[in-house]
Amino acid sequence: MQISSLFDSGNIRVIRAEQPDDIMLAINKDNQSDFYQWFHFRLTGEVNRLHTLHISDLASSAYPKGWEGYNVLASYDRQTWFRVDSEFNGDILTFSIALEQPQVYFAYFIPYSYERHLDLLADAQCSPLCELKYLGDTLDGRDMSMLVIGEPGEDKRNIWITARQHPGESMAEWCAEGIIARLLDEQDGLSRALLEKAVFYIVPNMNPDGSARGHLRTNAVGANLNREWKTPTLERSPEVYYVLNAMHEVGVDMYLDLHGDEALPYNFVAGSEGIPAYNDKLKALENQFKDALLMATPEFQDEFGYAKDEPGQADLTIASNAVGQAFECLAYTIEMPFKDNNNLPDPLFGWSVQRCQQFGEDILVAAYNVVGSLRT
Repeated sequence: MQISSLFDSGNIRVIRAEQPDDIMLAINKDNQSDFYQWFHFRLTGEVNRLHTLHISDLASSAYPKGWEGYNVLASYDRQTWFRVDSEFNGDILTFSIALEQPQVYFAYFIPYSYERHLDLLADAQCSPLCELKYLGDTLDGRDMSMLVIGEPGEDKRNIWITARQHPGESMAEWCAEGIIARLLDEQDGLSRALLEKAVFYIVPNMNPDGSARGHLRTNAVGANLNREWKTPTLERSPEVYYVLNAMHEVGVDMYLDLHGDEALPYNFVAGSEGIPAYNDKLKALENQFKDALLMATPEFQDEFGYAKDEPGQADLTIASNAVGQAFECLAYTIEMPFKDNNNLPDPLFGWSVQRCQQFGEDILVAAYNVVGSLRT
């Protein structure tokens, strides 16, 4: 029996693994940070033998509530990921599996590898609708890249989408992949109509270092990028620094920041009602976007979500608040679940790659609904 996490986005620590029915593990913290919750590892064992695994010390993890009702994801081929029934006692997550193949992979959510990220960029740049732009280097020396989809023009609206500021929230990049695929589909009428009115600036992975390192929430030096938007620096948060500079060069008419929530089993949005610049126009745009997304897909709801900020009390270090304030534009954080969408539960797969991608496509329906109102 062998357990390994020595691969892209791998994260686990073995405490004991002498017996298949009593494997005790723990999750490593993000570098220079106390955050931990993301895991991704491989178990090699005996086929048809029941293996019972425990992940410990979760009471002190970043989001203990995230383990309640959560079922581990597993895959034999790293393509199809299924849920394994799991139990949480307040500190230890326990799950069992009788191996059908000698090796099985486990993860907190379906991984989105750095290699797939590079493939996404390379494939997109080959479209006549898309231009790949290099913005700068991360602290580990990886590239920060942006896809520009559509032909810029004075009358075009500038729509920005960022994903995966928190690297463990891999559903965000799966969602971005769905958005990109639909925008680049030259036979898709909605996308063609959108690109007549808007240009999309998409950063599908804001945190490539944290993603490759197997972090939950931070970059290479422990910076939570979604708390760096007020005063980003090249020394601590170059990822935000480069993207924010590009925003100021181009302008922003709408901004969507894609995330995942550990605890809430729903898709929802968080608006910018607490920013000083918030007004009736922004409120109307928010409602217009939400109403359109509610009509576009039953995967979205507006009953469960975060508490709304009081007027003028928004945290301006958070991306959607900072951008909404700086550009006085519609700015939303879009959250997806690590678990499942309780309004449309799927016991076998839970919230999945396919649902992330489809949700991304549906987000474009809401974008089309508001694009004509962004500058009025």
